[in-house]
Amino acid sequence: MKPLSGITILDFSRVLAAPLATQTLAELGATVVKVERPGRGDESRGWEPRLPAGESAYFFAFNRGKRSITLDLKTARGRELAAGLAAKADVLVENFLPGTLDKLGLGYETLSAVNPGLVYVSNTGFGQDGPYRDRKGYDTIFQALSGIMHLTGHPDAPPAKAGVPVSDLASGLWTTIAVLTGLLGRANSGKGTQLDVAMMDVQVSLLALAAARLFAYQEDPVRQGTQHPGRVPSAAFQCRDGHWLHLSASDQHWVPLCEVLGLTELGADPELADNRGRLAERERVLGALRAAFAQRPRPELAAALRAREVPVGEVNSVREALEDPNTVARGMVGHFEHPAEGRFPALRTPLRLTGFTDPEPGTPPGLGADTESVLAEYLGLAETEIAALRREEVI
Repeated sequence: MKPLSGITILDFSRVLAAPLATQTLAELGATVVKVERPGRGDESRGWEPRLPAGESAYFFAFNRGKRSITLDLKTARGRELAAGLAAKADVLVENFLPGTLDKLGLGYETLSAVNPGLVYVSNTGFGQDGPYRDRKGYDTIFQALSGIMHLTGHPDAPPAKAGVPVSDLASGLWTTIAVLTGLLGRANSGKGTQLDVAMMDVQVSLLALAAARLFAYQEDPVRQGTQHPGRVPSAAFQCRDGHWLHLSASDQHWVPLCEVLGLTELGADPELADNRGRLAERERVLGALRAAFAQRPRPELAAALRAREVPVGEVNSVREALEDPNTVARGMVGHFEHPAEGRFPALRTPLRLTGFTDPEPGTPPGLGADTESVLAEYLGLAETEIAALRREEVI
């Protein structure tokens, strides 16, 4: 048994943030019914990277384990069917611009009047109110507006986006939290709720430590590359073989670090014994470390530092990270069987449970593959009625 077994989620979301949330919930046992446009579906079905049979690996990454139905919400009958499904659902997740579903008769007030226990999660760019309410937004736009892009990169280089779509991914995780919060709240109160998840709010919340410096020192943080603004030494250093090794050391690591690197004079300097002193001498300390790291190959140096319990991490490529022995041992790369593309790798939902079945990668649905079965199961439609809906291009 999985922990969310018995929970039904009606998923009107597209692309990345909210689909990541509903995929996570699906792999934890919820039944997720993804509502897509007839003919085209979620726009990410057509995005790169494309696989040999024409499917999108992008779509595969965020839509595993779901059921797909097609409904034309521009038609009265399509909206009626959507409302009927919402009446049977525990959760509805959507990421349209604010007010879009209200205009279609599928807003929270309308649906909750029929289904008072409905947990209705709206994941939008800028929230249900505020001056930017009607703006569209994309991952890198939020990285820019939130200050994340300003903080990313090296001091002498232009702003940079993060290497992964951190705004979308973090918003997806908060959308997951919103769903679980709504369900727990309903269990405690007997009432559903609408939860407003604004991607911009999520990104601003990620500024916690940067904001702490601003609040404490009135210091507007700037790009630091791999360095930590408040701890020395914490940075990546290039080794003799050209590979990079990231070091994150505190006071208790300072003397062992210097001993491994042969920097006995630095290690014996009382002014550098604590972080305050090393912060004041940042360039002197980092310059000595750069020279010392450059004298030794990464594998040898990493092993020597770990033997002295100095925290270091190899700066891995994506391939190296996925092939890392710990990643392999933890089974983070799983597989699913797809009817068109065959056996395909997938990153597992990173939870391990005691007393429940662990999440495994589900198979992404074909467009509308579950339309007939969902309409029959949830709304009791007969084959003739479903055939008529198809002729009318409602589904």
